[in-house]
Amino acid sequence: MLRVLSSFVLLLLFAGSVGASHPNIKQKDQDYLPSGEYNPDIPTPSEVLGYTVGTWHVRHDQIVRYMEVLAERSDRVSMEVTGYTHEQRPLLLLTITNRANQDNLTSIRTKHIQRIQDGSAASESDPLIFYMGYSVHGNEPSGANAALLLAYYLAASEDQAVDTLLAESVVLLDPVMNPDGLSRFSQWANMHKGYTLVADKQHREHREHWPSGRTNHYWFDLNRDWLLLTHPESKARVAQFQAWRPHILTDFHEMGTDSTYFFQPGVPSRKNPLTPDTNVTLTTELAKFHAKALDDDKQLYFSQERFDDFYYGKGSTYPDAHGSIGILFEQASSRGHKQASINGDLDFPRTIQNQLTTSLSTFEGALANKNAILAYQQQFYRETQQRIKDDDIKGYIIRKGKDHSRFERMLSILQAHNITWMSLSKDVSIEQLNFTADNSVFVPLDQLQYRLIRSLFSERKEFPDNTFYDVSNWNIALAFNLEYAAVSNSVKRKIKTKAYHPATAQASSINTDAVALVYEWYDYKAPLLTQHLLDAGLKLRVAGEAFSSIEAGTRIDFGAGTIVIIAAANDLTKASEHIARFEKEHGSMAVKSMSSGFTLEGVDLGSPSIVPLENPSVLLVGGKGTSQYEVGEIWHYLDTRIGIAASLVDLSDLGTIDITQYSHIIFASGNYGTVSGKTKEKLSRWINQGGVMIGQRTAVPWFVKNAWLENEVLSNEAIDRAFDTKELAFKDKAALRAKKLVAGASYETEIDLSHPLFFGFSSSRLPVFKTHNFVLEKIDDPFRDLALYPESPLLGGFTAPEMQKLIEKSVAINVSPKGQGIVISFVDNIHFRGYWDGTNKLMANAIYMSGLMN
Repeated sequence: MLRVLSSFVLLLLFAGSVGASHPNIKQKDQDYLPSGEYNPDIPTPSEVLGYTVGTWHVRHDQIVRYMEVLAERSDRVSMEVTGYTHEQRPLLLLTITNRANQDNLTSIRTKHIQRIQDGSAASESDPLIFYMGYSVHGNEPSGANAALLLAYYLAASEDQAVDTLLAESVVLLDPVMNPDGLSRFSQWANMHKGYTLVADKQHREHREHWPSGRTNHYWFDLNRDWLLLTHPESKARVAQFQAWRPHILTDFHEMGTDSTYFFQPGVPSRKNPLTPDTNVTLTTELAKFHAKALDDDKQLYFSQERFDDFYYGKGSTYPDAHGSIGILFEQASSRGHKQASINGDLDFPRTIQNQLTTSLSTFEGALANKNAILAYQQQFYRETQQRIKDDDIKGYIIRKGKDHSRFERMLSILQAHNITWMSLSKDVSIEQLNFTADNSVFVPLDQLQYRLIRSLFSERKEFPDNTFYDVSNWNIALAFNLEYAAVSNSVKRKIKTKAYHPATAQASSINTDAVALVYEWYDYKAPLLTQHLLDAGLKLRVAGEAFSSIEAGTRIDFGAGTIVIIAAANDLTKASEHIARFEKEHGSMAVKSMSSGFTLEGVDLGSPSIVPLENPSVLLVGGKGTSQYEVGEIWHYLDTRIGIAASLVDLSDLGTIDITQYSHIIFASGNYGTVSGKTKEKLSRWINQGGVMIGQRTAVPWFVKNAWLENEVLSNEAIDRAFDTKELAFKDKAALRAKKLVAGASYETEIDLSHPLFFGFSSSRLPVFKTHNFVLEKIDDPFRDLALYPESPLLGGFTAPEMQKLIEKSVAINVSPKGQGIVISFVDNIHFRGYWDGTNKLMANAIYMSGLMN
């Protein structure tokens, strides 16, 4: 026993000596921090973690515990749980300020918000509000690790500078914006760490497997979700932002290992046109402090290049629409504990140090410019009021349509952003569109969120700088496929409104002695109810054509795609119980009872056109070679919006599994060049025997190569020929490349409403979201090419005229029968970031309506 114990002690000593000998490994937490006196009653991170920050990648549960300890031990720190991730990890927000401010937080926040709302001038004694956010991308961990040190510094430092900071500001600290992703990555990095650190880029530690820790549980990029609010992390964070409306919000990231350090303002010409120039001016003033701090530490950096501030759905840009100053920081990533770079070996502690350094320079710069920053929010208010007055558009009217559930989800996003609306109390017509009372809402521009609303309904297609780091359009009405119209001043005078109240869902009318129970397919929740009933063992049928009936003297019309539960095959009492249970949780679905199978018009209930609906068995292909984002979006839709228990299978395993048990196989974007000929032959047999194969974006060219659809993809050479390069110089190469891209724009398609893929849709015009430039050419078969881009298809966002011309009249959606099976191809991402609800339902139709397609 003594011999074993001695060996263990020697092992610990050896481990310690290896770490201590490395020149960039910090010996203690204080080595990261400014020198000075610290309160000995406040424990350092290492006293809770058991190791110096940067020795290991900190886990989320360790961060939670340390922050709890700080809140318990320091009267400067209070902490709340603002929500929970998909994996039920708590989302923390620490409020750090001096004791006097801690006792007065409600009053401070109320006074601050009141000034924002009425535009009154701030007093010099008003505190600055900081929101310090770290590691929204889980595999960019230097920020979360730096947050530990920053929290300790603010809680324990007895330096006069900290006393001044906490007297003159309130610091909201969000230590981990993506707990699920950070947990995934910290496990990866730690499990590959040895006593001797390996800097080789090829080392497994630096090459994460699929999916990476960058994303959240469903593999979404949370830094693109501030505006879209698909996930609980974003909803909780934006709720806190709106409650506090901070003066400054910081967003700490990482980038490629061979980079240095970046801080904004970024490319000045690539800000959103709705963002005031003063925002850039103040960001530039703060940048001087970051530059000096990094110069003092002999660190390399860059600022006014590469990154932009256009898309309002990012953490560093969302604040800009609110009169706050959002600042992006990007640190070269060690992607582990140590990695070789063109600048020498990059150690994890160095990445942490740089994030801490610019956190502190943010405070220093803000206090030095406090009066200008306080004045900016009043200036923002006044300029916004002037823009409202000068704007020819006074608001937007949106029609609810038949799908109330989808409409209410859109309104919930507006509400989360503190955008107000009213219900129409009188019908109004705008440009041949009729908006009826109680079925339309008016969103006025005369409100605090003017700039954000303008961006949410933007149709802008030209910009001062047409190079985009992310998307160039995010029109919410197009995303939700809702008819809308801009309201001019003359039309606004005719608009009559009243307080909005959600329409009471039509109650289900169920008679268990009926011949059948039926519900329509228009509602966004119809696929969810359908899967719920299928999983309960009920036998459902789907109507391939419309029909009408008379019940209690009232005519009821049912569209194609209506779901039928016939008494001859089901226990309607059991069906009624399951429907009631569903509606208690999700709201009414207006299920109707039919007393006769003989209809007034259209097909009878015993018609061959009303076909059995089998419970689908869905395989979703993921793994290395596929897009984690798109696979995650599809998984999220199937899991959270429909309730399908899809089987996730790695692409590398596709050749070895039995695929005959699946009714549908879905391919997201990916590189499928590694798929063997034998596996492709197996897939071809499966399709011919009745399988339904679904693909989107870059999976579609792979479908073409395998002759699963007959269309051709326009070659890259043809795209190149469309752009004139005669007058260009070498310096124009990057700009030309940008022109050939489609930078996240909204496009119009024309769809065939008679086809089962579009059951539940009410307009032949369907907006889609396009993020690539591949063009699928027509085969002039109206029974396969079911959605085309019309002439001038661009609805909003930037696409070069040359590229638009190539996309015109090309194919957006193709459905090709193959033997007894079907191949369904979506040229665009129909689930874009879980936001584009107008096309989400295409996947449900591809699954549930496929029995009607061949």
